[in-house]
Amino acid sequence: MATTAELFEEPFVADEYIERLVWRTPGGGSRGGPEAFDPKRLLEEFVNHIQELQIMDERIQRKVEKLEQQCQKEAKEFARKVQDLQKSNQVAFQHFQELDEHISYVATKVCHLGDQLEGVNTPRQRAVEAQKLMKYFNEFLDGELKSDVFTNSEKIKEAADIIQKLHLIAQELPFDRFSEVKSKIASKYHDLECQLIQEFTGAQRRGEISRMREVAAVLLHFKGYSHCVDVYIKQCQEGAYLRNDIFEDAAILCQRVNKQVGDIFSNPETVLAKLIQNVFEIKLQSFVKDQLEECRKSDAEQYLKSLYDLYTRTTSLSSKLMEFNLGTDKQTFLSKLIKSIFISYLENYIEVETGYLKSRSAMILQRYYDSKNHQKRSIGTGGIQDLKERIRQRTNLPLGPSIDTHGETFLSQEVVVNLLQETKQAFERCHRLSDPSDLPRNAFRIFTILVEFLCIEHIDYALETGLAGIPSSDSRNANLYFLDVVHQANTVFHLFDKQFNDHLMPLISSSPKLSECLQKKKEIIEQMEMKLDTGIDRTLNCMIGQMKHILAAEQKKTDFKPEDENNVLIQYTNACVKVCAYVRKQVEKIKNSMDGKNVDTVLMELGVRFHRLIYEHLQQYSYSCMGGMLAICDVAEYRKCAKDFKIPLVLQLFDTLHALCNLLVVNPDNLKQVCSGEQLANLDKNILHSFVQLRADYRSARLARHFS
Repeated sequence: MATTAELFEEPFVADEYIERLVWRTPGGGSRGGPEAFDPKRLLEEFVNHIQELQIMDERIQRKVEKLEQQCQKEAKEFARKVQDLQKSNQVAFQHFQELDEHISYVATKVCHLGDQLEGVNTPRQRAVEAQKLMKYFNEFLDGELKSDVFTNSEKIKEAADIIQKLHLIAQELPFDRFSEVKSKIASKYHDLECQLIQEFTGAQRRGEISRMREVAAVLLHFKGYSHCVDVYIKQCQEGAYLRNDIFEDAAILCQRVNKQVGDIFSNPETVLAKLIQNVFEIKLQSFVKDQLEECRKSDAEQYLKSLYDLYTRTTSLSSKLMEFNLGTDKQTFLSKLIKSIFISYLENYIEVETGYLKSRSAMILQRYYDSKNHQKRSIGTGGIQDLKERIRQRTNLPLGPSIDTHGETFLSQEVVVNLLQETKQAFERCHRLSDPSDLPRNAFRIFTILVEFLCIEHIDYALETGLAGIPSSDSRNANLYFLDVVHQANTVFHLFDKQFNDHLMPLISSSPKLSECLQKKKEIIEQMEMKLDTGIDRTLNCMIGQMKHILAAEQKKTDFKPEDENNVLIQYTNACVKVCAYVRKQVEKIKNSMDGKNVDTVLMELGVRFHRLIYEHLQQYSYSCMGGMLAICDVAEYRKCAKDFKIPLVLQLFDTLHALCNLLVVNPDNLKQVCSGEQLANLDKNILHSFVQLRADYRSARLARHFS
């Protein structure tokens, strides 16, 4: 059995149990083991083991039954004990109830007795108090104060309590009979009040917080309590303003008093609020006045900067003071204090701001034009000027004398940055100093000044001057600097647009002024774009005019009809070289002067006009066979130049023109085949015919027969 018990190891697994049993049995191993496998012996071992297990099971079952009987017996015994304890607990609970009722009865009796004693003692105490007050009143009536409470300086607290009560009583007495005693009581009241305030002052200087608290508690019932608070506030500020920064000094003072005032006064929030009011109305108001009045009339720039700085620092101090307990509506309280200091300066702030901004902007512009030795021309307005502008847009006529500006654009990024910086500071001051209800309107006034001086007086003037400086299309070697004006105007307007979004929009975003500002900005943009478009169009005409002059001066009739057909060495004509060089230069200038889709738009327009010019130019000549080859080489060079445009339409136009030039050299027998090719099939027959007519051999019967 011991062996069997050893086989029951935790955790018990039936398969492992059988395996262990088999290996322990002689002859139970595998056939390859040290002993041969003996199934009979193994069966016998299994039968014996099963019998042992059955015997073990019976023993364990008897033991379990014995333990269950013992457990049931102990459970019954435990239940009996619990019932006995419950009975004992009920008895104890009943005793506690009886004791509680008895205690309640006794307490009721004691309370009743206390009420009776109080009912008897209170009148007695009042009578004793009245007797004492009558005794002290008689001393005043007799004119001689003998009581120790009045003669002993250490009993000033008791004396103050008595004199305060006597003072209240004296107020009810008729004046004609008790005028003298009322006067004596009032005099003593005043003397004690002064003594208490002096005692409070001395305790404050000595830093005796507990004594200050005691005296303040006594003075709380006197009329001079407010004077005590005033003394405390005055002494708190002695030596508090030693730094150069009065705002930092005030913040430190209030923090120190805030920690102390609750240990002294019963109403600390009122005392702290009175201190803050004193600091604002006396110290800060005087400081602000000294700082602003000095430059208010003489230096607008310094006045505005000082006003902004002082107001900002005052509101910052107010934000710090919001942490303290100042009563129910401390936000309104502090706002009123700030308003009381700055109201006289904020009422006309925007007038000063706009006046300064106008004068400053005008000075910046004038200083710039003076540095260029330039006297600004007056730009006319009204019906005649508008009529001229419309005519100029439609006809590209100068309508006025051309101005030689020597390549000067009259646009300065430095001037623009200075104007925007001044306006940015004005917007910041406007945001801080304007009343919320006036903020959108004030911001709009600043914006109109920016539009006047930056957009109209500077950008628009430069555009007008640039337009007037564009030469006529037939001018030779003209300086086409208007693209520089375009480039700088775009840069300037991007800066203007950035300030509009960053600094103006937050001030007007939730007001009706938003739509007004957007409309004004839109009008300015449209006006400038119209002038830019006009100037660019006229500049492109001038470019084409320059190309015409080059072609007229450099292209010779003998280029395309050489005298010696067999001795032509050049690949393309000199006129083509110079035109392509000029075009590449202008393309590069356009790319550097513009951005975005504007580059493609202008290049496409220039490319179309360039193609039309070359097309019309080629049709002025008659071409021999070798001359036609030179024309093809020229057009191939023009097409290579057109690739720099990176505009599909322009390249397509020159591809078609190159195909048309093939008609100048193709064998007459192949004309119809070439004309029906991919690039020429969709062209009008008259266009094809016009190119064929340029051939020197066009009038030959053979060519006419093949093309008909």
